[in-house]
Amino acid sequence: MYAALADLIVIFHFLYVCFAVGGEVLILLGGILKWRWVRNLPLRIVHLAAVALVAVEALVGVLCPLTEWEYRLRRMAGQYVEEEIPFIPRLVRKIIFYEFPEWVFTTVYIGFTFLVVITLFLVRPRSRRNPIRDDSQIPT
Repeated sequence: MYAALADLIVIFHFLYVCFAVGGEVLILLGGILKWRWVRNLPLRIVHLAAVALVAVEALVGVLCPLTEWEYRLRRMAGQYVEEEIPFIPRLVRKIIFYEFPEWVFTTVYIGFTFLVVITLFLVRPRSRRNPIRDDSQIPT
């Protein structure tokens, strides 16, 4: 059961990374293609919070709680080496974990957070009370 929970955490961790990175790509693309959903204010706040959380963890030197929980569950399941992990979770781990010095990750996380903040100004979110006016749809 511990191994299955660790596998679920790895999958959730992967989805978190996809939301952070893929979300930024889709927001930038949506700004260019004029997709309305990328201007959703709650979505943009959650996206910024998810990205900023990772940067703050890196700045203060805290191991990601998802990684920590996964490692703890793997030890409880008796999985001490990568080869003892099932194929799919092992593949997902290879996608989201890399061997670089800590400062590289911290720099990338902070830089990415700044990109997300800049994107808030480039592709401005809208609230229901303050919709963005689209002059192309106003009848003349």
